Amino acid sequence: MAETRANPLVDSGKPLFFKVANPEALGFKAPAIRLGEAVRLCVRSLSVMQKEALVAAASTGTVWRLASDEGAYLDGLDAAPCPLSFLTTGMVCSYMNEILALAQQRGITIKNIRLVQDNYYTMKGSALKGTMTGGAKDVKLAVQVDSDADRDTLQRLVQDAVAASPLNGLMRGALESLFTLSHNGSEIEPDRALPVGRPAEPDPGDHFDKAQPTADEWSGLLRKGGLTPKTQETVTLAGDSLKDEQDRILHVRGICTLRDDGVKQVEQHLFNPHGSIFYFLCDEAPENGGKGLAPDAASYISAGIGFCFMTQFGRYAKIVKKPLDEYRILQDTHFSKGGASGGTGKAGSADPVETHVYLVTGENDDFARQALDMSEQTCFLHAFCKTDLKTRMSIEPFSG
Repeated sequence: MAETRANPLVDSGKPLFFKVANPEALGFKAPAIRLGEAVRLCVRSLSVMQKEALVAAASTGTVWRLASDEGAYLDGLDAAPCPLSFLTTGMVCSYMNEILALAQQRGITIKNIRLVQDNYYTMKGSALKGTMTGGAKDVKLAVQVDSDADRDTLQRLVQDAVAASPLNGLMRGALESLFTLSHNGSEIEPDRALPVGRPAEPDPGDHFDKAQPTADEWSGLLRKGGLTPKTQETVTLAGDSLKDEQDRILHVRGICTLRDDGVKQVEQHLFNPHGSIFYFLCDEAPENGGKGLAPDAASYISAGIGFCFMTQFGRYAKIVKKPLDEYRILQDTHFSKGGASGGTGKAGSADPVETHVYLVTGENDDFARQALDMSEQTCFLHAFCKTDLKTRMSIEPFSG
């Protein structure tokens, strides 16, 4: 009989996503606000591919617990969404926030709206040779809208709303991420990874188990559907993402609609590598115009970056067959308020992502440095931040 694999995310008995009832007991808080919003993310590995995160927003003090896993393509258990789905979810919801806010400011009536966003990434090279590199490509956004406004008016609305999104600061230009590295409890200098320029933050290792959910019902925050329908681009299947040599394009889709209460719903498809459909909810905090019924867009974006980076550590260690006993990160992201939703009237901006890495291994410091460098080099979402990208938009009629 085959041995049953441990499934820590399920075995914990906690909801996959929940608002933390006791944030003061966790021993960490978001950094000071620089631009308009600051988000601190702590992530730890529970298994090679399962991860949990605590994410705190400075403007609200709210802390969410989120969870991520990978599918069969990375020999994961598919118990939670893949990292890339978090950024797609946060991004499309941020666009929805800005479109609706800007439409209200301009007196444009929107009767119905659906956003269909497609994110594409690349992976090429060999992990063993040190040439494997992750990349990000331009984003496609189809805005399906029912409105009395003419097409040119809607086109200008969407263009301005996309620029107003805080995520604009990570997409436009080239922001090289910054790092500290701690190995077996001691901080060491990184090699190629750019330094933060100040000492590492305390290791978040003991925060996670203390987090308890509020008494609310959180099971509806995330639902799992069936497998994403295969297309001609679905070529990465079970175990393929663990191969040493890679040359592939990844494709994630997020379909965002609105519930009657204004909460955003996102149906996420993972076409390549082939993975499951997940259904997310997203809502801004009351301080930012929502009801706080689900994680906000900035929290999902930050979680996506951190989860993706963590996956690269586990994947690299597995490919090179080196022990990586424990790995955690603490990540700070700094965004402006939304140009429309936050009332700034400006394009969204962001600072470079700052990440503090904590590794426990039986290897020497050189391996720790190499693991950091290769994880940064192969991380799709750190590539997203350091690549000048565009969102290519189309306006389409809304159909039920």
